[in-house]
Amino acid sequence: MESGSRRKIFAANWKMNLSAAKAEQFIQEMLSLDLPSDIQVLVFPPALYLQRLSELTANSQIEIGAQNIYWERSGAYTGEISAPMIDEAGAKFVICGHSERRHIFGESSEMVTRKAGAAQDEGIVPLICIGETLEERNAGETLEVLQSDTLSSLAAVDPDPELIIAYEPVWAIGTGLTATPEDAEKSISYIREQVRSIWGDLADKIRILYGGSVNADNIAELIACPNVDGALIGGASLNPDSFMEIIRNGTK
Repeated sequence: MESGSRRKIFAANWKMNLSAAKAEQFIQEMLSLDLPSDIQVLVFPPALYLQRLSELTANSQIEIGAQNIYWERSGAYTGEISAPMIDEAGAKFVICGHSERRHIFGESSEMVTRKAGAAQDEGIVPLICIGETLEERNAGETLEVLQSDTLSSLAAVDPDPELIIAYEPVWAIGTGLTATPEDAEKSISYIREQVRSIWGDLADKIRILYGGSVNADNIAELIACPNVDGALIGGASLNPDSFMEIIRNGTK
């Protein structure tokens, strides 16, 4: 499948940022803009804002997702949020295995695949993140890590063309460093081949994003790569002007 037939995604991951008022203002500003009709725009706010932002974006081009879930539907899991809860709040997407969840909170790919499977059971689309650390990159282990993370993170996941994967080189998260377009294409192409090894030609429909210090200056080169289907954007997505500039530069 040609990359042009896969709808591009621009996803904003706000992490633990913005007040409720600023989050609502951001969405109101985005709703007032003319977004390209052939792209998908996802916003992942803190969980406390899911319901309000889902209400604001109903019937719009902006779709709301959660940053994390737990795989059980209910129970004695203090502080956790289940797939049914985020579904009730209006979220239709969820990030599973963001590099910060893996490397700060110790989430394994086995945990990630259980979360993604639980999301699917509720009709929520998982966005599964994988990527190597600087140490792994310097040791020449990038492809080995990507193969292991891809296959194990998809182990409990049903084949679904709506599933989203994000390649996030951990060394590029919040550092200002960005993979070159050549590195991003090589890694994402390799991830797609791993998906192909278990799901066959469905791999051509799966959208794979790049994440890691994405900004308005580098988005055009990154998204021009044949296998890069969009971007998962962190810091630069906290301001509607900079987020919109990324979208504009990425859709020229």
